[in-house]
Amino acid sequence: MTSTHPTERPGANFLFVGVGGQGILTASDITAQVGLAAGLDAKKSEIHGFSQRGGVVDSHVRWGEHVGSPMAETGTIDFLVSFEILEAARSIGALKPGGVAVASTQKLIPMSVSSGSFAYPSQAEIEATLRSRTNRVFFVDALEMAQRLGNIRLVNTIVLGVLSTHLEIDPDVWLDVIRRRVPPKHVELNRQAFWEGRETAG
Repeated sequence: MTSTHPTERPGANFLFVGVGGQGILTASDITAQVGLAAGLDAKKSEIHGFSQRGGVVDSHVRWGEHVGSPMAETGTIDFLVSFEILEAARSIGALKPGGVAVASTQKLIPMSVSSGSFAYPSQAEIEATLRSRTNRVFFVDALEMAQRLGNIRLVNTIVLGVLSTHLEIDPDVWLDVIRRRVPPKHVELNRQAFWEGRETAG
């Protein structure tokens, strides 16, 4: 499938955000390995924040001809990739103006909302926050798609499928890295999930 969205040059800064237990590390690992497989220098930060289930986490990945620091400066992120929709809004300041934001629409209610001290923003409020930084915002109901495919762990692969449509990297490179990263019995299902993500983006 050919993307209908403009693609970026291979050199790029990525920020993956979400909540502990969503597989942010796996997604950033795969993206770093894709950069290396494409012949680029690639570096990845360790997860920052509280990596236990329920805590907010983030991970940087950088691609380029030569990459120094594994972390990009705030405001220079080309791709913000969020696995929880509120975390996309919280992290939007890291994205460069006009960058790409890919956000799963999943909501994981934080303790501050459960306790009544904070109200979870509406979809419209979150979208307005994201679009105040860029018009290149792409939402995906990755959880629903993963449930339909029979495994919620496929959320990562679906979101990466969406992300891949914005990069000049052959989809087969992504699929080869994913194949090497997942158990053999899950390879075919992850292949389906990746292509469903790409088709959603189209």
